[in-house]
Amino acid sequence: MRSYAMEFIGTMFLVLAIGLTGDPWAIGAMLTALIYMGAYISGAHYNPAVTIAIWMRSKKLQIKDIVLYILAQVTGAFVAAAICYYMTGKAFVPKPGAEVTVSQAMVAEILFTFLLVTVILNVATTKKLDGNYIYGLAIGLTVTAGALCVGKISGAVFNPAVGLGPIFMDALNNGASWGNLYIYIVGPLAGGILSAVLFRFFNSEEFTS
Repeated sequence: MRSYAMEFIGTMFLVLAIGLTGDPWAIGAMLTALIYMGAYISGAHYNPAVTIAIWMRSKKLQIKDIVLYILAQVTGAFVAAAICYYMTGKAFVPKPGAEVTVSQAMVAEILFTFLLVTVILNVATTKKLDGNYIYGLAIGLTVTAGALCVGKISGAVFNPAVGLGPIFMDALNNGASWGNLYIYIVGPLAGGILSAVLFRFFNSEEFTS
């Protein structure tokens, strides 16, 4: 139960940083702090794409854990979107930039979620770096860099919960953002799964007895 609660809290504060500031440096700093806060309790995933990739990498999570982690993450994102709406009077939703095509936004989400998850798997799950203290900073800076690179293209979501929670909140307020939801589900999940598959290629020694 503690793990699920931490995933809820961590995702909520991550999405609050996104919704209230939209600033890549604030978001990266918040994620860094949240990772150090929750890593020893839940693993500090705060992202369904990360949860699935870590399951593919180690198989240590049970299916029940995957479902409840993702439920906690999405619920945390929705609550954060509701708080943002209450505090600012308007819903925030991720969306592609002006004159950006769906395929361009999708490629951006796939590529930079792939990068994010690859960094997570390599700095936080490998035997070579076991016990290091750089993992939170490396992950936070990756999110900052990704947001600076493609924020104006895809919205720099890299996280299905960050897409689903605010878009669902927007829909409750008669918004019309459902049409973009699949970009932020398919793109990050594809990037995360691709990263987990290639992790074995780059780190074959991790799987030898």
